[in-house]
Amino acid sequence: MILSSDSFIDRGAIPGRCAFAVVDPKTHVKLSDNRNPHFAWRDLPAGTKSLVLVCHDGDVPSKPDDVNKEGHQIPATLPRVDFFHWLLVDLKPDAGPIREGEFSNGVTAGGKSGPAAPRGTRQGVNDYTMWFANDKDMAGDYFGYDGPCPPWNDSIVHRYVFTLYALGVESCPADGAFRGPELLQAIGPHVLGSAKLTGSYSLNPAVKA
Repeated sequence: MILSSDSFIDRGAIPGRCAFAVVDPKTHVKLSDNRNPHFAWRDLPAGTKSLVLVCHDGDVPSKPDDVNKEGHQIPATLPRVDFFHWLLVDLKPDAGPIREGEFSNGVTAGGKSGPAAPRGTRQGVNDYTMWFANDKDMAGDYFGYDGPCPPWNDSIVHRYVFTLYALGVESCPADGAFRGPELLQAIGPHVLGSAKLTGSYSLNPAVKA
């Protein structure tokens, strides 16, 4: 089972157009095109009836104390936690490649609608839902894909892992506004195989992605 992309190479840098934000020399960051990357797959396991695509960043600071604060740098030694950027389910195995920008093309304040999505798929809520919960201008349920926006003062490059799961069931057993941990638990018994593609991204000009 192989997952590939025309938007970036495995272990290479994710382009700014596929990120939530890019570097701005005056304000540190500014919103970007937020386009979902292109993805294609092949050599699926026999009996595959649907696909699930999950993107997570496992390099998110476990404490927000120094995040995006002038005069502070987030140390590499700080423990890191998962942040889910995309939860796409019920994708048909023979549906053909996901086009860049097909599921997300721009930042939507308050989040994109869901769970219904193109091609008869469904999408869960990503962790920007939690991140913006107390922001009156951005709060809402963030369904679908929203790309990288690591802290601009982080001392490490963030790695974004896109994992494609082949399931032996036609409909993913997760409902409503499901989140990352809930989805992974639900699909566990039905996974026939998986493939990964990892991209890197940083908003710190001093750190090379």
